[in-house]
Amino acid sequence: MKALVINCSPVRNGATAEIVRIVCGELSVRYETKAVCIDDYRIAFCRGCRACHTAARCVQQDDTDILMGEFERADVIVAVSPSYWADIPGQFKAFIDRCTPWCNTHEPHRSIPSGKRGYAIALRTGPGMKECERVISSIEHFYGHLEIACCGHLGLCGVEYREAAEARRGEIASFCASI
Repeated sequence: MKALVINCSPVRNGATAEIVRIVCGELSVRYETKAVCIDDYRIAFCRGCRACHTAARCVQQDDTDILMGEFERADVIVAVSPSYWADIPGQFKAFIDRCTPWCNTHEPHRSIPSGKRGYAIALRTGPGMKECERVISSIEHFYGHLEIACCGHLGLCGVEYREAAEARRGEIASFCASI
């Protein structure tokens, strides 16, 4: 079985990337694991033209199809996202917007193979869990429209730097044991 772990932050070496590294290490004993960073892909903003509602394809040419190919190949998807002003980073939001051709709210639409399980990990620098819950809600809403089963989530407060992520290894490992 294959697991995809996506760093939803454009920062490739920060706290989110460290959590992705820990998750990959934990999952690699049970899954063939691949990590990707949203910033490794060229994702254009949605133009709102709705061409995808009739053609099930976007008129723009970028890396959205490539990243969705990673979703198609994975059995398990773990999105790891920091809170940027109480929600997911703009780069990840742009990707979600561009996934409208796969969205189950209109016909025709493309689809990824069924039976996928999705997990979300949210982190934030402050002490309150409310922002993590909002990030998790955004990710789970996205999973729902792709018909990926939402199977679990973890919120981590007080995580600003890589060192803080490492200090939470036990919590992260415990969460990964349920995946």
